[in-house]
Formats: sequence, structure tokens, C-alpha cells
Amino acid sequence: MADETATTGLLGFKPQLVVPGMNAEAAVQFYKAAFGAKEVRRVAHPKRKAEQELPLILSAELKIGSSFLLVSDRFDDAGEDGSAVASGGGILLRLEAEDVDAAMKKAVTAGAEIVGQVTEDEDGVHGKVRDPFGVVWAIAAVGKKCPEAEA
Repeated sequence: MADETATTGLLGFKPQLVVPGMNAEAAVQFYKAAFGAKEVRRVAHPKRKAEQELPLILSAELKIGSSFLLVSDRFDDAGEDGSAVASGGGILLRLEAEDVDAAMKKAVTAGAEIVGQVTEDEDGVHGKVRDPFGVVWAIAAVGKKCPEAEA
């Protein structure tokens, strides 16, 4: 079988979060505080409405660990901010961490809400938080033991 990458031209995968309510800047700041994201680059819309303090973010590329995430403001063709669309959009993103408890605490300190306590099963140690924009983040350490399970 031939190398699929060579025939399809696909080189990688970057998830993109489209944040409602013109809150992409707040989301970028949250991901920096909660997950240690580093902003790699940003593309802002060259025009903005007078009532907007910040320009519309078409794409902010963040690096979290060795992975990348794109964050942008949600808007429709008419320029509306899309805030009527439900937040989160049924998205769940998974972060792998060396210390799940510490990662969960950092996210909560930055404004996330715990929606799944830290537990351990055959997949390893994991917990879930929901960020202020409705996105659920599963934080996991595959193959690591929960401290309570070792005691």
C-alpha cells in the first residue's frame, strides 16, 4: 500500500475553536493561563467595527506542549458575532499531562469548572474541566496511577 500522506497531500491536523460572542481574545488569555499555551502567530481582521475594543481574530495559533490549536472569533457572513449559537458546540479536547491534578487545579484557578473529577481506569488517570467558553477539556495521563489508588 502506498504512503497515504504522499497521495492525499495531508500534512497534519490542527483543531480550531470558533468562540462565540467575540471572545477569542479572552479564550487565548485563558488557554495561556490554564494550559501554559504559547501564542505562535495571530491573524486579525484588517477592519473592525468602531464599538469593538479589539480587532476580530481570524486565527490565533497556540502551542500547548507539542500540539497546536487555532482559536478564532465566531461570526457569520453578515458580520454578526454568532453568540446565539450554543457555546462549546459539543467539542471535547484532550490534553495529556504529567500531573493531572496539577493541570486541573491550574485550569480551575484560571476560571475553568470541574465537570469530571480525577479518576483512574484502564485508560489511565483523567479528569474533565469546562472552560469559560463552554469547551470541555479532558486532561489525562495515560498509564499513570492515581495517588489515591496507590495508597
